[in-house]
Amino acid sequence: MSVLFWAGVFIVFIIVEIITVQLVSIWLAVGAFVTMIVTYFKNDISFTVQLFLFIIVSSLLLAITFPLIKKHRRKGYIPTNSELNEGKQAVVIEEINTAKGTGRATLEGVDWKAVSDSIIPADSIVRVISVDGAKLIVELMEDNIYEC
Repeated sequence: MSVLFWAGVFIVFIIVEIITVQLVSIWLAVGAFVTMIVTYFKNDISFTVQLFLFIIVSSLLLAITFPLIKKHRRKGYIPTNSELNEGKQAVVIEEINTAKGTGRATLEGVDWKAVSDSIIPADSIVRVISVDGAKLIVELMEDNIYEC
């Protein structure tokens, strides 16, 4: 009976893995498979020992492989649109004055709300420090020369 139970658990985890395709349950499937094999050859093992074996094998596999998977996932990192705008230059079209709540800038033809630690007059060239939602956080460029 225990072998059939672990075979069923193994199949359930494989089906979940196939459905999700994100390495959610592969470690649990291998743990269930190893427990099924050990239970097949050693019938007299209690269910508590079987459960302990399942947890140990699954945890060990997760601990060994997770850092490797995490390392490889970061290789294919693609920045979002807001991150692509950081460091670019924009033109101030309305004076940026955080105290008054004013400030607009144009970045690549798109009109953005802009904020800064200092007051920046219209027609100035600014560098985008970061993007917060639909708002550019900018700083005045010293040379005030627009570079394409």
